[in-house]
Amino acid sequence: MKAAGEKDATALVSLTTAFLTLQGKSGVLTSPRTVEAYELGVRQFAEYTTGQAVNLLRPGRHDAQNYINAMLAGGRQPAGVQLKVAAASALYRALRWAGATDADPFRDAHVPKDPTPGIIKRPPYTEDELADVLEQADIHAKFLLFLTAHAGLRISEALNLKWDDLDETAKRIHVRRGKGRKDRIVAMSTSLARASRHYRGRYAPGGHDHTDGKRTTPPEYVFRYADMRTARYHLGKAFRAAGVEFRGFHPGRKYAGTRLLRQIKDFGRVAAHLGHESVDTTRKGYASLAADDLKDDLAGW
Repeated sequence: MKAAGEKDATALVSLTTAFLTLQGKSGVLTSPRTVEAYELGVRQFAEYTTGQAVNLLRPGRHDAQNYINAMLAGGRQPAGVQLKVAAASALYRALRWAGATDADPFRDAHVPKDPTPGIIKRPPYTEDELADVLEQADIHAKFLLFLTAHAGLRISEALNLKWDDLDETAKRIHVRRGKGRKDRIVAMSTSLARASRHYRGRYAPGGHDHTDGKRTTPPEYVFRYADMRTARYHLGKAFRAAGVEFRGFHPGRKYAGTRLLRQIKDFGRVAAHLGHESVDTTRKGYASLAADDLKDDLAGW
């Protein structure tokens, strides 16, 4: 109650993290990325309530919606607003769990849906863009790019790979504890298998560069770094050298999904490759590209 009254962001973050760990859906298995996102969201909400003189323990009936509207008016996209609302809602669940308040201000708050499909707002990298970047990339960045753009791995899944998870002969990757803590087997493309053999020969234990002094992960891990910001730095350098805008790791994963969907036209198999829990996720995220696929069919009209 004291922390809420003083808008003590550090204490409120600590309380929310404790709640997620002890009472959250995933408990102690809550992913570090989720915890980090919620920590950032709680800090932002605490800052907003400080500036707007909102009483955290006794919020007004319009305060939650006003927070949402302020973020939207500030240019934040609905998906980003939804994430911030999830963090603020977790804070209130934590406060109720601690017995500090009975308030649930976000229960009836509404975040409008964005009618523009994600594939249009955040399109995949193109074939030419990836080819240009691969020409400029060093061995680390090239292998990481293949893992996202061919295997369709999430960046967290790629950075968690161990040497035993890669089977270049069978062209398979064992993704352990992916999103939702689920394992899956992912097929390698020919190019990815070749890049993996090259990378293994150089950096696996016994390779001539595996003790180059820059490793921050145990030797059983494929990548020398586990921090996403470090991975972003290395891959970003390759994009800049190629003159291609770096839009994050996900457009590479989208490239894998859209190219595979064009090729096999099977949502179920594409969903399995990407590790989507539901085929609907694949359908919503990649199906809108089908309209562009009609251009060849309409060429002779």
